[in-house]
Amino acid sequence: MAQNPDRANRDDAVPTDKKLDDLYKLIDGIEVAMLTTRRAGGQLVSRAMQTQRRTAGTDLWFVTSWFEGKLDEIANDPHVNVSYYKDRTRDWVSVAGKAIISRDRDLIHGLYKPDWKAWFPEEEGNPRRDGGPNDERIALILVEAQLVTYSKTDRPIPLVLFEVVKGMITGSAPKVADVRTITESEIRGAAAREQKKGSEAR
Repeated sequence: MAQNPDRANRDDAVPTDKKLDDLYKLIDGIEVAMLTTRRAGGQLVSRAMQTQRRTAGTDLWFVTSWFEGKLDEIANDPHVNVSYYKDRTRDWVSVAGKAIISRDRDLIHGLYKPDWKAWFPEEEGNPRRDGGPNDERIALILVEAQLVTYSKTDRPIPLVLFEVVKGMITGSAPKVADVRTITESEIRGAAAREQKKGSEAR
């Protein structure tokens, strides 16, 4: 019987801190994510989003327009997925969680970047739409991670190809990557530890 390819690549017997460190490197090295929400009719829809900040415990911040339809979808069903993919290495990340919409001006000021003006162009004669941090159109999406799965590989391409060919010959699933899962308890535990360190450093 052929081996389950998912089982062949599972690598959860590593410390949580190691799993998180490798996850952070993956997310920080991929500029664009795909945010998936559910429409009122049940259909899933994904769109490209740029991660603005990754905070303790893999919580993710995104910026959007207050007038975007995705906010209606989140208000109707806050369960979302954020995915990342690196084409060169075929590493990928899947973050399942709940989204929270915020228009908190202090948070917006803290995250604001000048290049946001490209997405919020100034409207002449309307001081509330100047592309700055007080622009009324700007809203934030916080995705609180509940379950993370990711795949990473440090293997050179020749070794990956060898594993694939060997699997074809032997009928066993090739070991080509390390697939790991991080549970909500691990995520929240890491967030608490990071926040404690931050408090002690101040």
